[in-house]
Amino acid sequence: MMPFLYFPEDKMEYIPAVISLIIFIALAVTVMRWMMKKSKKDQERFEQEYQDVLQQTQKNNNVTNTSSNQ
Repeated sequence: MMPFLYFPEDKMEYIPAVISLIIFIALAVTVMRWMMKKSKKDQERFEQEYQDVLQQTQKNNNVTNTSSNQ
């Protein structure tokens, strides 16, 4: 067997590794969900602040697209 691999005979040694893995996965999921919620709130706030600018840009794009199609 290769000397750099270590598989303990006592399987109780796996318990701390599994516990820390579960903790890190839970933290990663929590942070990801927090980032998604914050991103959604930021997007809504941006759309509220710049709603008239976005509408004007969309109107300009529609005018440009229709004139270029002719």
